[in-house]
Amino acid sequence: MKILTRYVLLDLVKVFLLILIALTLAIFILLVGKEAVDKGLGLGPLLRMVPYLLPQAMQFAVPATMLLATTYVYGRMSSYNEIVAIKALGISPMTVIWPALALATLVSFAGVALNDLAVSWGRNGLERVFIESIEEVAYRQLRVNRNFTIGPWTITVRRVDGHKLIQPMFVEQPSSGRRGQLALAEEAELFAFPDEGKLLVRLRNGEVESPLKAIHPDWFELEIDYSSFVGSHARSPSNYALREIGPAVESQRERMEDIAQSMTAQAGFAMLTGNFDALAADAWQPFEKEMSTARQRLYRLHTEPWRRWANGFSCLCFVLVGAPLAVWLRHAEFLAIFFACFLPILLVYYPLIAATVDQAKDGVLPPPSVWLGNFVLALIGGWLLRRVIRY
Repeated sequence: MKILTRYVLLDLVKVFLLILIALTLAIFILLVGKEAVDKGLGLGPLLRMVPYLLPQAMQFAVPATMLLATTYVYGRMSSYNEIVAIKALGISPMTVIWPALALATLVSFAGVALNDLAVSWGRNGLERVFIESIEEVAYRQLRVNRNFTIGPWTITVRRVDGHKLIQPMFVEQPSSGRRGQLALAEEAELFAFPDEGKLLVRLRNGEVESPLKAIHPDWFELEIDYSSFVGSHARSPSNYALREIGPAVESQRERMEDIAQSMTAQAGFAMLTGNFDALAADAWQPFEKEMSTARQRLYRLHTEPWRRWANGFSCLCFVLVGAPLAVWLRHAEFLAIFFACFLPILLVYYPLIAATVDQAKDGVLPPPSVWLGNFVLALIGGWLLRRVIRY
């Protein structure tokens, strides 16, 4: 028994590590290429992004690797009739299947930690590198394309002479209802200040419309807040580490209580003074919108830990389906076995987890519902295991 267990476990670990290295490298190259194309980054910023991109590549590679390793090892054992020989000796197939389940459980815990690292440390690190490289990226794009767009801002130049932008035009097209800014100048320079969260534009002999027109015959400055193109400084719940979510939930509840108290005070003051116009729907709408936004954020904070644990334990659910199905389809080729395992995952697991996560973030479903996809895969895997053991 121990010999069989050790044989299967060593084989699984060896195949898992080989596939993990290859698949992580392939996904990593795709992520690097995507960052280079989408953000126009040079070699220097891309190299600084390497440690932050690696957890994201492994985040996608680990579950697929676990499924590939399982289908390969058990498909090969079954095709060589090793499972039939084990049954003929009166040994249960679970003797060779449980090492995969044990390995998948350990990998699942590692997957939870990896997901947490990728979405908190990894994403925040990528954004920080991009912010620190904005000046370099902007000049590179302007030299090559003579225009550069970031967020609501579009910069167009006639040419770039060293660090000077010749005849630049800065156009802001905000998504909100307010009117954007337009700046024209004879020449300009860009200076990034990541620590202060701003991009400083020094212009000479130009004019600005925002919305009033102002002419500046000498040097003048235009400040662009980083939040206008990287989003609000308020962190998204998906970028919190698991250890930060608990305090963030308490903080969000306190904020909702403050909003509710403000609404109560506003209503009381309006009734006390007889100003019933302050209770009209139009006057009350900003409070309701603020409360709705705060409630939505609270739902997302509650959902995030369940989602990360469900994603991490997808490795175990994949093995529950892949191992018995690979044994059952012993005469099929490796790729046929893999796609036969991946089909229920593609058709059942991913649609279910996407739908339940969206509904849980909206408060329609309770946060534990994000485990529904894992539960369905576990039922399918349990049914397949029973058939393999009995027949």
